[in-house]
Amino acid sequence: MTVPSNDELLFLALGGAGEIGMNLNLYGHAGKWLMLDLGIAFGDDSMPGVEVIMPDPGFIEERCKDLIGIVLTHAHEDHLGAVADLWPRLKAPVYATPFAASVLRRKLTQAGLVDDVRVTEIPLRGKFSLGPFDLEMITMTHSILEPNALAIRTKFGTIFHTGDWKIDPEPLIGDLTDEAMLKRIGDEGVLAMVCDSTNVFVEGEAGSEAMVRANLKKLVKGRKGRIAVTCFASNLARVESIALAAVAAGRHPVLSGPALLRMIEAAQECGYMLDFPECIGPQDGAYLPRDKVLFICTGSQGEARASMAKIANDEHRDLVLEEGDTAIFSSRVIPGNERSVGRLQNALMARGVEVITDREANVHVSGHPARDELVRVYQWVRPQIALPVHGEVRHMVEHAALARACQVPETIVAPNGTLVRLAPGPAEIIDHVPVGRLARDGDGLVALDGGVLRERRKLLWNGAAAATLVIDGKGRAVAPPKVSLRGIEDEDGALAEAIVAGLREMLADLSPAERSDDGRIEEASRQTVRRVVRAHLGKKPLTDVHIVRI
Repeated sequence: MTVPSNDELLFLALGGAGEIGMNLNLYGHAGKWLMLDLGIAFGDDSMPGVEVIMPDPGFIEERCKDLIGIVLTHAHEDHLGAVADLWPRLKAPVYATPFAASVLRRKLTQAGLVDDVRVTEIPLRGKFSLGPFDLEMITMTHSILEPNALAIRTKFGTIFHTGDWKIDPEPLIGDLTDEAMLKRIGDEGVLAMVCDSTNVFVEGEAGSEAMVRANLKKLVKGRKGRIAVTCFASNLARVESIALAAVAAGRHPVLSGPALLRMIEAAQECGYMLDFPECIGPQDGAYLPRDKVLFICTGSQGEARASMAKIANDEHRDLVLEEGDTAIFSSRVIPGNERSVGRLQNALMARGVEVITDREANVHVSGHPARDELVRVYQWVRPQIALPVHGEVRHMVEHAALARACQVPETIVAPNGTLVRLAPGPAEIIDHVPVGRLARDGDGLVALDGGVLRERRKLLWNGAAAATLVIDGKGRAVAPPKVSLRGIEDEDGALAEAIVAGLREMLADLSPAERSDDGRIEEASRQTVRRVVRAHLGKKPLTDVHIVRI
């Protein structure tokens, strides 16, 4: 399948279906492809040296001449964070509402691409057309400004693509979910609903930011000593709630972390948060009495370079937390970040800091819909087809079951790489395409499952062994083999001696013809080094051999 025909409507996820993060959705029709979102996820302990990963866009890169646009639903990293990295491979125009466009331009400026990427701002509730697709932005609520769903109208019917959403009756900043619009498109008829699955196992409703604001005010007012609160920098309603809680308790809010400053700046550029409480800088905050400051920090996910981690490890240039102080985590732990968050909280508690999370107090609500909200929207929209995305496979399967319980006639579970024909006829899986992951490695991108990171992981877990053999023209040793071990225990030198002995024995056992072949000697030497290390330690190290023939 190279080009979608005029007689079919296709859906394909290259990221974000079967996982949480890295969203990349494609719709194909009448020879054209439309992309919704282009996001990242963050590396974990199994990815040494990697902080950011993203979908491999290889499928659509091969068809980029037919890619008519990249439409961003909102400004979260898992929806727009890969644009600066991957746009040079795609070179398609980008469309976003003002806040997402503002956040994106800052990223493009940093990447040196702001003059190359054409970013078109679409007003809230705006309508526009891209090739065979007529699109309409639908205002939702989420944990960031200007979250949008999309009504994608085609000759086969309307697709309702939710993006990330919840139903928050008091979002504090931004508009309410456009319930009337959702009911209207339901009355018009919806072919398919492509929907967020993140909280499908959570009963009830996600909860409101207004409730968190009230709870934070009570919690902060009752504390002594310094207080540090960390949250997602993109959740500006939460950031504002923390600052207001500080002011209400007679404390000065201190913003710590460039991501917070960038987000607030982007919001104010778009006309939001113009009455945000006056904050002071970390240098000034360091000199105030302990009961007169509140630090608003980045680093809720345990990021090593973020403010909260620097404070916990006594590495922050200005700010400190000591025994009797309080650290509040006004956030949830993203799956995969449990270990890094645990290390951070342990470091704080080791300093005598009281740590308060959403387990101890109601200081966080999710930005994604729980089951009651999902049911409500299915009742409003009434799609013919339910296609769950934005979740692990277990979330998507449970979401499909919920949709069937809501009387949706057809459900499709389509993890990344699953090509689905939505129309004509019943929805069906028609093909599977290759999918992969790219890792940001320094200033470049490498395949997450490629040789570079495979070797790095092997080095991390098993160490490295290198051997140099100096031989004459007939392949006979003219000096003892030189062995170097990295990340391998050998305090008494016994292992290195065993490797040298093994290499000498290996050379002696080779035939004259084999000794004349450097490649044969290298391979035999590698096998010898690995065999000896495995016999001693049960490990297979990354092995390198150098042959010097004189």
